[in-house]
Amino acid sequence: MSSADEIKNGKAVIGIEFGSTRIKAVLIGEDHSPLASGVHDWQNEMLDGVWTYSLDNVRKGLQECFADLMKNVEEAYGIKLETAAAIGISAMMHGYLAFDEKDKQLVPFRTWRNTMTEEAADKLTEEFSFNIPQRWSIAHLYQAMLNKEPHVGDIAFMTTLAGYVHYILTGEKVIGAGDASGIFPIDSKTCDYNSEMMSKFDKLAEGTALNKKLADILPRIVPAGECAGRLTAEGAKLLDPTGTFGGDIPFCPPEGDAQTGMAATNSITPRTGNVSAGTSIFSMIVLEKDLSAVHREIDIVTTPCGDPVAMVHCNSCTSDLDAWFGIFGGFLKEIGVDMPKGQLYDKLYSLAAEGAPDCNGVISYNYYAGEPVTGVKNGLPLLMRSPDTAFNIRDFMRSLVYSCVAALKAGNDILTEQEHVSLERIYAHGGFFKTPVPTQKFLAAALGADVTLMQTAGEGGAWGIALLASYMANRSSGEKLTDYLSGRVFAEMKGSTVSPDKEDVDGLNAYMKKYLSGLSAVRAAASED
Repeated sequence: MSSADEIKNGKAVIGIEFGSTRIKAVLIGEDHSPLASGVHDWQNEMLDGVWTYSLDNVRKGLQECFADLMKNVEEAYGIKLETAAAIGISAMMHGYLAFDEKDKQLVPFRTWRNTMTEEAADKLTEEFSFNIPQRWSIAHLYQAMLNKEPHVGDIAFMTTLAGYVHYILTGEKVIGAGDASGIFPIDSKTCDYNSEMMSKFDKLAEGTALNKKLADILPRIVPAGECAGRLTAEGAKLLDPTGTFGGDIPFCPPEGDAQTGMAATNSITPRTGNVSAGTSIFSMIVLEKDLSAVHREIDIVTTPCGDPVAMVHCNSCTSDLDAWFGIFGGFLKEIGVDMPKGQLYDKLYSLAAEGAPDCNGVISYNYYAGEPVTGVKNGLPLLMRSPDTAFNIRDFMRSLVYSCVAALKAGNDILTEQEHVSLERIYAHGGFFKTPVPTQKFLAAALGADVTLMQTAGEGGAWGIALLASYMANRSSGEKLTDYLSGRVFAEMKGSTVSPDKEDVDGLNAYMKKYLSGLSAVRAAASED
């Protein structure tokens, strides 16, 4: 069957992901390859000291992204996109969306980017003996309770961005296990919210304005592969006001961007993981067993199937690198040399590859924002070197690239050295890997594992949630997600793999000793006290 026939006959699947700067829709065929896409660029805004997106912009962005998809389908295939086999919704995880009994939004959406819940996160971590990061939904809820915010007594429902978009399209207040794990801790044995911790929270809530049990206001978890609702007439009109698109289309459970990254890289089995690197960088390592201790540097979330995953999330990655690259590009323009951006990046990366493995004492800190993994509260990029350092462009460039993975390495060293977590292969994706060498090579050295870039690494989370929707629509009875991805999606997929190089490993370890020893100076310089 041709691609046009797949689309016309409703055999194609749609995935839509709300990223931090772009909403993207992807249409995939029965062989899981992308057939068309649509995009809508957007940005968060600061409102009364809170990073947020308005729900009006969520709806507008959804419509414009979907309209772009429909336009591109018609231009490419000469037919209109009228229906689909399945749809999946994904979005950036965490944050706080609270509504009353009439679905009125109670406060502006508080996104993952806000660091306003330190008191709540610390208290919940102590109460649960389980790390609760500031960006988690439950930390936002508890902080609102501690602050005695007036809206708390009116809360009837809270969810994530993916859960909200799914709700307005299907009418179902549900969530996928992975996205749920950024709301509240999950019991992997039951693939549901941890009941013991739920009871502890309800006890903490006694005497506060919250007048409902936590279980009554959280979205219901739907397992991967099961139908989580169907497109309503209202939802179809929201997606496509022209009335061209519609039908009784099933939806897979809405998921978080971390989980769609796992699906898009086939990294959902123990000893595998993925690293997403762009403006921020985070690793997701699938665990064989629970960690022996609570580590504030490591978040425990889950795969789409509810299996435990150790997440090391670092707030800064390429922003400082890009700024320095901009300095070099600006200098070239000043002297009359107009070098294309891609060529400039390739050249500077090649110089980094030629630098000394330990950077000869040049240490860079890329902190555009505070970094919880290394205990730095405020953003302040810094460069350090001793007076006798042989300062040159190659060592400098290598240090800048090292800084993009240094905090990530500090967090993952806890997993490998203290928790003895074994890694076999890491799948990498994101803008940091557009020029694979040396970035892929340095990441392999940082994590001590093979790093693979798949051909589809650039397709992103919209493709990942489309795969989860396809799994729901097309899986055989009893077929697990791991088998579906390995056997049907990635069996013939090609990728490039780099193994850790001993010289790089030794050099980066030497670099890290100086990097970690200099953190006290960084903390002092970045302090607002």
